[in-house]
Amino acid sequence: MLRRMKKASEPGDGAAAPPPGAAPKAHAPRRSTRVIAVTSGKGGVGKTNIAANLAYHLSRMGKRTLVLDADMGLANIDVILGLAPKYNLYHVLRGEKALSDVIVQGPGGMKILPATSGIPEMAELSRGEKLALLDELDGLGSELDFMLIDTAAGIAGNVIYFNVAAREIIVVASPEPTSITDAYALIKVLYSQHGEKRFMLLANMVKNSGEAREVFLKVSNATSHFLNLSIEFIGHVPEDTRVTEAVRRQKALAEAYPDAAASRCIETIARKLCKRQPETGEAGSLKFFWKSIVEKTCG
Repeated sequence: MLRRMKKASEPGDGAAAPPPGAAPKAHAPRRSTRVIAVTSGKGGVGKTNIAANLAYHLSRMGKRTLVLDADMGLANIDVILGLAPKYNLYHVLRGEKALSDVIVQGPGGMKILPATSGIPEMAELSRGEKLALLDELDGLGSELDFMLIDTAAGIAGNVIYFNVAAREIIVVASPEPTSITDAYALIKVLYSQHGEKRFMLLANMVKNSGEAREVFLKVSNATSHFLNLSIEFIGHVPEDTRVTEAVRRQKALAEAYPDAAASRCIETIARKLCKRQPETGEAGSLKFFWKSIVEKTCG
């Protein structure tokens, strides 16, 4: 049984009570946080690098951005950025740390919510514990413009509900036939079983814009023919040896090689995201994101 989560300002933590008769503190207008899943049907397509560098560029554009490492079994976004967080979401769920203790600062001003040790207790949380977690995470809504979710690859349960909750979904695919096939399979599951309709396809590790277009058309033609569903092409990122060099140096590509072709392409995609209009309503907000997980895992 998990213990009650520690709040950042519980009595005894040094939080001063307001003086008697003091006027209530004015609250700034809440930001509308856009929650975007960066996902793929197949592993090895560069999804985590895309998520990290998109976050870097969005942060440099003045957007308050957090990356949630949602690959609970093989989380590694902290590794590719050369970070060594002492705590992760697992410690929040155990009640050992507050969310503010776990979030770490990344390059470019981005924030990262790591899950490096995995969180097997997630499936065992009671509804009350998950709602408590919802309240704490929803407190980030006034601090963030974007929350990027770096999901695991495939169509397993965790991958699906992180995508469903996010509402804005970027599917990363490479020119490999298996990557294209698996990208279609992921979209099919999300559309047929969960009613998701808005997908952005990002072609990664392509030789040129022509090959990127081929990747998009192969996935798009399949979704159009078999699912009667149109998807959006958000952009492409070319093969670039400096991507591998940045990983070896444990730095974001955009930080280590800002003039690299791949970095410039990711910056273009980040600008497109800023201009893109998400669905209206609660969908895509942090509140909706965590509420969705509570409903799916608590019944």
